Amino acid sequence: MNKKELLTKKLARLAVKIGANVQEGQVVIITSDLHAAPLVRLIQEEAYLAKAKKVYVDWKDDVLTKNYYTYVSDETLQEMPEWDLLKMKYMVEHNACRIVIDSRNPEALKGVDVNRLLIASRANGPKTTFFQNHYSSSKSQWTIVAYPNDAWAKTIFPNLPVEEAWDKLFDAIMYTSRVTLDNDIEKEWQEHTKRLELHSKKMNEYNFKELHFENCLGTNLTIGLVESHIWAGGGEMGGNGVYFVPNIPTEEVFTMPHKDKVNGKVVSTKPLNYQGTLIKDFYLIFKDGKVVEFDAKEGYDALKSLIELDEGSSRLGEVALISYDSPISNLNILFNNTLFDENASCHLALGNAYSMNIKDGTKQTEEELVSRGYNVSLTHVDFMFGSSDMEITGYTYDGKKVPIFVKGNFVF
Repeated sequence: MNKKELLTKKLARLAVKIGANVQEGQVVIITSDLHAAPLVRLIQEEAYLAKAKKVYVDWKDDVLTKNYYTYVSDETLQEMPEWDLLKMKYMVEHNACRIVIDSRNPEALKGVDVNRLLIASRANGPKTTFFQNHYSSSKSQWTIVAYPNDAWAKTIFPNLPVEEAWDKLFDAIMYTSRVTLDNDIEKEWQEHTKRLELHSKKMNEYNFKELHFENCLGTNLTIGLVESHIWAGGGEMGGNGVYFVPNIPTEEVFTMPHKDKVNGKVVSTKPLNYQGTLIKDFYLIFKDGKVVEFDAKEGYDALKSLIELDEGSSRLGEVALISYDSPISNLNILFNNTLFDENASCHLALGNAYSMNIKDGTKQTEEELVSRGYNVSLTHVDFMFGSSDMEITGYTYDGKKVPIFVKGNFVF
């Protein structure tokens, strides 16, 4: 094997052993774009070596997806075949482990009417809520890893020949995923997740009532947190009792904002890739938890469609903290991919919250969660707002004022 093949094999092992932590006798579903086939084959093999019962592959293709949204009727967009729903029910009922390979072209849906995407989301989202809730509440393991493709690489390195751009993106993915030829990948990730868990532990000990964010770009935002919130980061304990790492790479610790207690202005620091459209230089203004004003220099219609998807998409479901001095940020590469860009910067998510971020949340009904400040939506979209001068202050229930970030980084 050459160096590239060895690193890809190691990434596959990381996805199976640490990311998804596939268990003996477990069903595994791999979702991937066609051009990530080399990684898919290795992940399938690693899963069988981990004694998975059966490994299924769900193939995707950017061109086919664009053709679908371009040419089918509005009526067809609102249909979901019964076999798609049966597949999701099978995954939930069999406690299937999901491994997603993110290898999309960030501009794949450029030129597609965003209203058509909205029609499909509104019609089909409610039908798959059971599936989204199962995995977003971590009742079974799931993980996401990345693999390059030519189109994605060229959006990042437009001045390089395709082959060089691909190689450079490959190297960046391996570096940020902490994959090298000679490291002990399991030990490396155990130590890394432990560091993130220590940040979460400290934040949980403070039990902040609210956080205030401010920087020179214009962000001046106060986020109230739900009572009995839980900060998480690194790995998670699934509802099936299996520890796993959802995102590779990951640098964040995150929790649940109260859906009605967000006020002020937040200014983005990196573009947001939403359904194939890049939204650049945007801001949001919140009042009592809801976006009441917004604008973008590029991608305004896509931002509007996100915010207006449903009631919950105009409110926050997540707040995540990441030191500016981190591996992804230090590369100074705009990946045009949320998996990477969100881990280079503090970020917020419009849309659905994670029930795991509140005490006993995974055991409660949606109605019970909503009464505690949980946000419900068909979507969950992260956007980045961290900066090198970000100041974050926490306020406790007993009135203490605690510095959390100074000049973009954790102080503890």
